[in-house]
Amino acid sequence: MSTELLPPVAPDVLADAVEQLSARLRKKLDAAISGCADQASATADRAVEVHFGEDATVTLRPGPSGTVTNAEQAVCTCLLAPRCLHRAAVLGAAPIADGEGDTGGGDDSGTGRAAGSGTASDTGAGPEGPAPTAPAADVAATVVTPAALTAAQVLAATALWDAAAEALSAGVTAGGAVVQAELLRAAHTARLAGLPRAEAAALRVVRSLRAARERSEGQRLADLTGAFRELLAGTALLASGSADTDAAGSARRVYEQGGSLRVYGLCREPVLSATGYGGVTTHLVGSDGAGYTVSDVRPGGLARVKGAGSASVALGGAVLDHAGLARGGLRIVGATVSADGRLGAGRGVSATPLRGVDWSEEPAAALFTRPVQEAMAAVLADGATEAGGPGRTAPSLLGCDVEVIGAAGDSVVVRVAGEGPLLRLRSAHPHPELPHAANLRRIAEHPGLALRVLGRPDLDRAATLRPLAVGSVPGASATLRLPDAWKGRADLGYDRLQGEHFPRETAGSADCGPVTAGPDPLAEAPLWRVRRLLETGVAGGRRAVAEAGRGTDAASLSARLTRAELGVAAHLAQALTTEAGRRPRDTFGRLTDPSADAYARAWLASAVHLAAAERSLVAASWS
Repeated sequence: MSTELLPPVAPDVLADAVEQLSARLRKKLDAAISGCADQASATADRAVEVHFGEDATVTLRPGPSGTVTNAEQAVCTCLLAPRCLHRAAVLGAAPIADGEGDTGGGDDSGTGRAAGSGTASDTGAGPEGPAPTAPAADVAATVVTPAALTAAQVLAATALWDAAAEALSAGVTAGGAVVQAELLRAAHTARLAGLPRAEAAALRVVRSLRAARERSEGQRLADLTGAFRELLAGTALLASGSADTDAAGSARRVYEQGGSLRVYGLCREPVLSATGYGGVTTHLVGSDGAGYTVSDVRPGGLARVKGAGSASVALGGAVLDHAGLARGGLRIVGATVSADGRLGAGRGVSATPLRGVDWSEEPAAALFTRPVQEAMAAVLADGATEAGGPGRTAPSLLGCDVEVIGAAGDSVVVRVAGEGPLLRLRSAHPHPELPHAANLRRIAEHPGLALRVLGRPDLDRAATLRPLAVGSVPGASATLRLPDAWKGRADLGYDRLQGEHFPRETAGSADCGPVTAGPDPLAEAPLWRVRRLLETGVAGGRRAVAEAGRGTDAASLSARLTRAELGVAAHLAQALTTEAGRRPRDTFGRLTDPSADAYARAWLASAVHLAAAERSLVAASWS
């Protein structure tokens, strides 16, 4: 189902339209939604019409923002309007508009993450203009204890938890428009109560539910499972009343004064999100080793991604484009920096170009001299902290020198220099028109090639790095031979490696036999059985988990986990299947406890434990 013509719809508008339907019409809603988008047509006044035979026409007139934000912008000509099936179906077929403001936990486009191995400083002060340092006693005296959540926020989080638990209990098969509308209503209430992170997590779940029901290309059940885990974990914390306002997130991205900075380009990363945003993020490193980013991400598709890679940088009047900034530098006066390292472009910011640094020069060289095990431990620790809240952000970048061994499926197997571990290099973006995959295929054809790699660790796979850029290794003979204008590195999402960029001594080795990728503790551990059980619950709902808990499969699951010394995982899986099948009824066959609360808590406990166990195995694979 194509929804290109239909404008985005605010979550509360859709929720209100579904709530106004009678019980009889709600049962017909999913079937009515399936054919709406194909009947849409644009009018001369930028409205969109959807015809239902000769008697009913639904017209959507989005506001200046391009979004349907109130009920009056969606009208139907039938006699039952606005409580009609036609209007609710069209609104249900339209894309869901993003929530207002920043979630505080990274957006769907994946931009704004600090690039360096260090944490981006809120002050961002470099040696050019250090921020004044207060005595220790004064600093301690100015520490502000985060405020507690209000009663309204706790109630909103509780309502969102209940809606999420019901959606999880229904699963993809029964998670139609009515279930999604209840989740959207609770998400809207959470936004009004000042819980933007929780709202963003709920919108991710609804979008993933829609994609799974429509069997959209690229939709993974594992992604929906992770979205449910993040939503339930975040709302459970908020609903408990023990969280502070930091857990609620902020309505807007907060920028603080960073003084004067000197930043140097590392690489460019194309951004193409599933929510219709495209652009580029340029990763930078400061003189103090902290990571920063400059992003240009707006609504648009692949063409926007390609054009943004060479678009001008909108930062303090700088005359560089993103391609020049990735290999150059900036001296910024009056810098503003967000907590995640994004550089702001306020009125008081001015920037002048600087000569870029090679990856072999400081401060960039520090990214590659740090032992890979130590760097990965820091990334995993950072990821564990972020996993506590909704909207998991992308991990920090990691750099290392490697030697190419060969191809193993769609990965390139490399060994970290100095007898380090075997790593798998996988494409950072799967889109076929972006050069990531093609560049990796060329690299795989040159066993023995020495590479300097800068990428983002895949926290869901064993010893896997998703490279964003590669460069020459200083002093190595069998290494890349890149043009001088490239400053010794290539952005894998924008630059295309050619045969002339590789040394001749490594050429012609593409006929080598299959390469062993090394041990994979994730694949060898029986935790995949727990993952399958959790995904079964997401796909088929509570009933599917209850069925999986009957017979020999449940006993086999528990036995295999226990033999692998994963007793806690076995206990939690058993508790989940038991709770899924617990449906107590009274004498008349009516459910005495219809709530999905206990089931959602059992599912969440198993999901959180699984994530922690897999994270431990990923950490072990890097040693």
